[in-house]
Amino acid sequence: MKFPPSLGRLAVLCVACALAAGLPGLAGAQRSSEPVTLNFVNADIEAVARTMAAISGRNIVVDPRVKGTITLSTDRPVAPAAAFNQFLATLRLSGFTVVEAGGLLKVVPEADAKLQGGAVSTGTPAAGNQIVTQIFRLNYESAGNLVPILRPLISPNNTINVNPGNNSLVITDYADNLQRLARIIAALDISNATDVEVIALRHALAADLAPIVQRLAESGGAAGPAAAGQGQADTSFRTTVIAENRSNALIVRAANSARLNLVRSLVEKLDQPGSQSPTGNIYVVYLKNADATKLAVTLRAALAATSTPGGASASGGSSAPAATAGSLAGSNPATAPTQASAQPSTGGQIQADPATNSLIITAAEPQYRQLRAVIDRLDARRAQVYVESLIAEVNADKAAEFGIQWQGPIGSNGDKNIGLLGTNFSIGGTNIITLAASQLGTVAPSTGLNFGIARNVNGIYMLGFLARFLQANGDGNILSTPNLLTLDNEEAKIVIGQNVPFVTGQYTNANSGTNGSVNPFQTVERKDVGITLRVKPQISENGTVKLQIFQEVSTVQASSINSATGLITNKRSIESSILVEDGGIVVLGGLLQDEYAGNQEKVPVLGDVPFFGNLFKSETRSRKKTNLMVFLRPVVIRDAAQSDALSLDRYDMMRSMQQDAQPNSSVAVPVNAAPVLPPASLPAAPPAPGAATSAPVTTPKVVPAPLGR
Repeated sequence: MKFPPSLGRLAVLCVACALAAGLPGLAGAQRSSEPVTLNFVNADIEAVARTMAAISGRNIVVDPRVKGTITLSTDRPVAPAAAFNQFLATLRLSGFTVVEAGGLLKVVPEADAKLQGGAVSTGTPAAGNQIVTQIFRLNYESAGNLVPILRPLISPNNTINVNPGNNSLVITDYADNLQRLARIIAALDISNATDVEVIALRHALAADLAPIVQRLAESGGAAGPAAAGQGQADTSFRTTVIAENRSNALIVRAANSARLNLVRSLVEKLDQPGSQSPTGNIYVVYLKNADATKLAVTLRAALAATSTPGGASASGGSSAPAATAGSLAGSNPATAPTQASAQPSTGGQIQADPATNSLIITAAEPQYRQLRAVIDRLDARRAQVYVESLIAEVNADKAAEFGIQWQGPIGSNGDKNIGLLGTNFSIGGTNIITLAASQLGTVAPSTGLNFGIARNVNGIYMLGFLARFLQANGDGNILSTPNLLTLDNEEAKIVIGQNVPFVTGQYTNANSGTNGSVNPFQTVERKDVGITLRVKPQISENGTVKLQIFQEVSTVQASSINSATGLITNKRSIESSILVEDGGIVVLGGLLQDEYAGNQEKVPVLGDVPFFGNLFKSETRSRKKTNLMVFLRPVVIRDAAQSDALSLDRYDMMRSMQQDAQPNSSVAVPVNAAPVLPPASLPAAPPAPGAATSAPVTTPKVVPAPLGR
């Protein structure tokens, strides 16, 4: 503070006395708005803080962890604000700082300052030595790209964070350093690319010219400041050229004006009229996805619809596509070639070359432009559908049997006539008469618990009592999960089973020769028995999948294998058309069957007596429950990345199962390894020519787990 002239000499004397006494002091204790002269030598930080509180009129609290001494002096009187700022600078050199929280100033270690509060600002950073938090919102540059540049310029104890949501930086540091960072950010946050420009073409086709211009524009590497001095080019500065087929124009976004002028000059040189002839031009168009033979038929039909009825030149040539091996009558799918011989179609303006999967178009340039626009739309990558089917069947069979049979003579030994009294039931298994006639051994008793009593009659044991008890339970659980992958609107089929012979006829041919031999002959028809899934998907614009499905599960009944009447097959099939969302699970149908059967044989009157009537009856009961359900889930695969992810997931699943099925190590049986798929990582699909080369954006897609896993 500034002293009056009459008190100046006294003030200097007071400061000297205070320093001599080893106490922190000021050059007078005047009003806080007056200049002061500081003279602290190796003074305790807490004592200096109390003095600065008196000068600034603010409450200052010192953290207990703040220990040590500082030296703070001024050659001439300074304002209180300048004195306080010099105090902050001295603390900063000692590893401490001051933060403001709720009107209170706290002296804390620098490492903890970012957690103790402080001012938060979104405008221009204020000057000073206090730690504050500043938010910088960027307009052009990506906030993540600036972090490696700004991080070395910030104190190690302070932080810099990125908010990708609104492309902003949150930096906590000293106020004066934030001012410097603000100038750096303003210099870097500028538009490095030109505006989007549309270049209309007069002669060349945009789809043909875009890949060429893209490659030539980037042949020398990325342009702009990012490419110079950093060793690698940032993809955000590259030139992007996109073909706009509807208006036959190129959409260009360049890194700078020089690069844009280069693109303009390239387009001007390449957009030249082609050679014309009275008979028209011949163009060759190589297809990427479509089938050349089928597409040629479609284009001929489109030209025929716009020409005169007699215009054979537009639609001439064979319109039937090449026949596939599966459609040839009488051919065996197992031995027939995959596809019939590829022969080029002839006649007309549009011809197909199946060998190179290309179209040969003979037309004038305006007509070729129209055809090329149609070809580009039809020659798009078709989506695929991965169909998983689940057949779940649960069976439960229960049976219970109980029966008692009696047989015995009536009369005395030596009587001329004797009587027989007894019961004879057949539903409980082998009856007592059959067992007695076989003399207890030739015919085996029925299944279950059999209890009998035999008596000796003239040296022969006769069965006089037989009781039988039986209870049976049977459970079955069958799970099948066939799955297949097919193109959109293309039918696919998978068969997993056996090819079983069925006898359809037989006869014997008696040889009329001298030896009289007989030649038996049988006719056999082979049928597939197992699991069959045939599906044809159709994807709509909103992602819904329409499926035409045929699902069949068939088995050969075990009891009919050696039957004289032939084999019996059990078949469960579903044929339907459904709509289902992409990745959704739908139930196709099923069977819920509950069957009960009961039989009873008893002696009249005696069998109805409570409790004792069970001695004169035989009863069987059975119950059979069948639960069969068929589920299905289609998954649409629209690009190579999704196809690779799905294939790799199933590949790893099978490899893991093979590793779990390895045999135990054995010295006596030295076969200690089973086959295992090699580890595989499917490569990413390369970018298409002419595609935008900006920073790649990956859209993760969740690969569904198999239904039967």
